[in-house]
Amino acid sequence: MTATNVDAQELAKFSELAHRWWDPTSEFRPLHEINPLRLAWIDETAGLAGKTVLDVGCGGGILAEAMARRAKGVLGIDLATKPLGVARLHALECGVPNVEYREVAVEALAAERAGEFDVVTCMEMLEHVPDPASVVQAIARLVRPAGWVFFSTLNRNPKSFLFAIVGAEYLLRLLPRGTHEYAKFIRPSELGRWCRASGLELQATRGMDYNPLTRHYGLTEDTSVNYLFACRRPA
Repeated sequence: MTATNVDAQELAKFSELAHRWWDPTSEFRPLHEINPLRLAWIDETAGLAGKTVLDVGCGGGILAEAMARRAKGVLGIDLATKPLGVARLHALECGVPNVEYREVAVEALAAERAGEFDVVTCMEMLEHVPDPASVVQAIARLVRPAGWVFFSTLNRNPKSFLFAIVGAEYLLRLLPRGTHEYAKFIRPSELGRWCRASGLELQATRGMDYNPLTRHYGLTEDTSVNYLFACRRPA
């Protein structure tokens, strides 16, 4: 992100909770519970073994560290200082040597390391920045030709408002109130347009649902609330 493509309130929100990032019973429990699903889909699609990976908006490193256990190396970037400190400490404590973290904007990194990564992930981040299209464009520059890009975000429609905000934040209390702002949710058609404009080709989509009775998450074909994109940069 450039200096203007960052929301200070969003950074503060996640920084205040940084010490709880790796507590699976904390506000970040949903991230821990969906991480195996996301990791499996990314690995099955792109094949992480031997690959260099970039995780954009890595936060406390839950996905980055998991990918590092399968990939050649992972770089996690974020603009929130405290979560990055937590990510570094956790990797050190767990002996994960092939993951590193940097406090750098994705646009700045694109100018520095264009075309260097086999796989780029950007999960639950686009809905927290003022200009998500700029992030998509930078990511398209960072991935190598024939490389893979993965996004996950929230659809914008009445159902997603009901499920992701009213349900998850107020009724089930899966997330702290105020985690999401409905106006920043992104329709798949919008994300698809930004991907095409940046030269990325959409290969697959998945939805993610949650059963409050079984507390089970699963990948589905329904992209009406949470959804994931798998894209490739043409060779």
